[in-house]
Amino acid sequence: MSRVRAARPADAGRIRELQSHLRQPNPDLLEYGLAVGAVRVSVADGGTASSGSGSDSGSASDSGTASDAGPGGRVAGYLLPVDAPNRSGVHLAELVVAPDCRRDGRASELLRAVVREASGPVTLQAHPNNEAALALYESLGFSVVDRRADAYDDGDALVLRLE
Repeated sequence: MSRVRAARPADAGRIRELQSHLRQPNPDLLEYGLAVGAVRVSVADGGTASSGSGSDSGSASDSGTASDAGPGGRVAGYLLPVDAPNRSGVHLAELVVAPDCRRDGRASELLRAVVREASGPVTLQAHPNNEAALALYESLGFSVVDRRADAYDDGDALVLRLE
């Protein structure tokens, strides 16, 4: 049973909550991804997910809103892939899993789903001190290909790529 599916309109509120766990969220890019149907979610709490990709994300609140329940379950994370219009491949702009759902394989499920759908290389960036994320990416075959100075407010970013 897959826990990954395309985001639905009812998921948007929960996804926006989860975005708050990112180092440098991009609300405008997320809204674009939601509008074009690019966002993938990982669901928890019963229900099977339809085919497609999803992502994991965390929330400070588990209040159980209408968007958290229903067919497909509560959104536990999300992944925002962005296609480049002038080249093949995809860039993974945002990936987050709810703190209470981490270490459960959700991020890797989201990554694998998007990688399967990609037509070309997959890139992402990560903070050099985010050892858990770097270990996950490397376990899936990503390699560090560049370092972007001052990409984050608190320092550099590593650029990783999977062919």
